[in-house]
Amino acid sequence: MAKSGNTGNVFDLGELRRLVDELGTAPQEARAAVLGEAVAEDAGSAGDADCDCPSCGAEALSFPPVELAPDAELARAVLAVPLVRDAQRLAAWTGTRQVTPECLLPDPFLAAAELGLPDPARLHLLWVVAVNTGMLRISRGTAAPGPLVLSGDLPARALLEFWDGVVMDVLDRADESLTGSAVVDEHLAEMLATMYAMSDGLSPATLVKGILQSHEVACEARPAQMRQLAASLPAELGAALDLLGYCGLVERSPVGWPRLTPLGVWAVRQDLMREGHDAPTGAEVAVFADLGAGELVEAIVKGSAAPSAVTVWLESRTPEAAARELLGVAASGAAGQRGVVSTILEELGPEAEAPVREALAEPSLWRYAASWLHIRDLPAPTLTPADSTWIAVDTLASLIHQGRAPEGMGEFAALEPGEDLVRLVEEMALVEHPDAIVVLDMLGAHHADAAVAKAARKAVMKARSR
Repeated sequence: MAKSGNTGNVFDLGELRRLVDELGTAPQEARAAVLGEAVAEDAGSAGDADCDCPSCGAEALSFPPVELAPDAELARAVLAVPLVRDAQRLAAWTGTRQVTPECLLPDPFLAAAELGLPDPARLHLLWVVAVNTGMLRISRGTAAPGPLVLSGDLPARALLEFWDGVVMDVLDRADESLTGSAVVDEHLAEMLATMYAMSDGLSPATLVKGILQSHEVACEARPAQMRQLAASLPAELGAALDLLGYCGLVERSPVGWPRLTPLGVWAVRQDLMREGHDAPTGAEVAVFADLGAGELVEAIVKGSAAPSAVTVWLESRTPEAAARELLGVAASGAAGQRGVVSTILEELGPEAEAPVREALAEPSLWRYAASWLHIRDLPAPTLTPADSTWIAVDTLASLIHQGRAPEGMGEFAALEPGEDLVRLVEEMALVEHPDAIVVLDMLGAHHADAAVAKAARKAVMKARSR
């Protein structure tokens, strides 16, 4: 989520990936229970670009599909947002007026009083919105009416682009006490993204628990500080939610829980997509439900299908039928198809045992099938070290076929440390895999560890000589 111009800081991922995947199917009570643990541990630790946590990063998340309100309906709602209306009133009140060297109003208290703002602290946010969106223009120490005049006559897309800019201004204020609560501001981005994943809303108690756990994990807060925060946070969160309601982002669900407004859903989705996360609409992923397994796998190999497409595809089939379709594709495909199928199969439970067990008879699949069965504590053939090396070669070959070789470098380096990695490279030259030389060539040419690259080049020569 946007925050002070930084990107890539929505969540840390680990357990949150599991959480987001479960949100669409878990009962409401279970969702609240899971979120109480996961919103903190996974959302909070990566909320800041300055965090030194080793798990922070910009890995993409896949969010549940959402249904967006029509553009025309959203555009009308923009004009009714209290923040937008007050920014318009501020611009009209300012007219042509001298400003300070910092480009601010010389007497903000006068402006707040004359505009009848219930909270004078909101004036600065209104000023930022009015100036940044073009309602006001500042030049040579003078504020004057800008080029933007809001009205219902503007095209819907123009109003939504304006709204997108407003929300970015709001979230950018989180580093400057947007909500009045330093802790809520600290975890605002992940809180909004989690509310996006939970369309029914979340109870205030669940949000409080999540923020507390997030703060404790991410900031290593001491017990005394946590006790103090636990006492003050419910009221602070209440005030923050009121502010977010004023900004048009949050409303109350029929049961009284805070949730994103239709405008909030639209704006948070825009921000998630800017950061490279998978945040589809229901219509975007519905088209994948009726694809054959081969079409789905090919779309993923080519990068035209997001992870959420897999969820929709699996939901339209029984686990056994899905596994049988996928394994048929993998049996006749190359490493790229096998890699995609292997990843999708990880989403299936023991209900898919029968077709996976049948795949033990396939020369190119039996190792994956055995591994799948072992992980689920089901009877399966034992994999030898040579079989594990074969899977390592096939995994890297799959990434090459999918155009993800740079990522393959990192995934390969994570397999084994130090000298073990060099030994694994040497063993790759001995396995009977059609892509072994391609993989070793890649490692020899591109791996950052000189010892690994050298070992790969030597292994290539051995493999070719064989």
